Amino acid sequence: MKKDRMILRTPLPDRLCHWAMVVCFFLVAMSGLSWVFPSLNWFNSVFGTPQMARLLHPIFGIVVFLALVYLFVRFVKYNLFVKEDRIWVDNVKSVVAGDHSKKLRIGKYNAGQKFLFCGTMALICVLLVSGLMIWRAYFAHLFPIPALRLALLVHSLAGISLILLIIGHIYLALWVKGSIRGMVTGYVSHAWAKAHHDRWHAEISTPPTTPTKAKGGRTR
Repeated sequence: MKKDRMILRTPLPDRLCHWAMVVCFFLVAMSGLSWVFPSLNWFNSVFGTPQMARLLHPIFGIVVFLALVYLFVRFVKYNLFVKEDRIWVDNVKSVVAGDHSKKLRIGKYNAGQKFLFCGTMALICVLLVSGLMIWRAYFAHLFPIPALRLALLVHSLAGISLILLIIGHIYLALWVKGSIRGMVTGYVSHAWAKAHHDRWHAEISTPPTTPTKAKGGRTR
């Protein structure tokens, strides 16, 4: 379909940041799982050698954090909860069933996506703080052993939780036809936007109103 018949949903800089973060997160997640679960020890080969994994894991983790900070600044205004989100929550069963007959008054992101956004941002902050604490080369010597053990436990649990969230995000993106194309090309069809994000579609389809001039040259 021609782009002039499509809607720009995600600009190029945001898409580039998103996909760069995906690559970095995959590397960090694989190497992290190799240390949490001994049976997955071969996962640390994503960085070449176990030594390189130990060196690069925290660095790539910081890259993921910075990418998410950028995405937070770009998208936080669309992920604030509003009164209409309750409609989506009350009809989540019909949403999962693929029933789009009801008007759910969904903005650019639905309530489920907003929960994912908040959870991802909270977990990445926990991972950053706990990860810096256990970063042996620079900060670990500043903390007592009990604090490091607790930080390691928190870091592992937060990492697994974030991986599960991302797996859910990937599944839903594949399940909702057109979502992946929207993140690759940046464009979605009017039909897709109207079916999945009806309030957002109405907002961007409504032409802006221009003030009219009253007699005497005053605008109103």
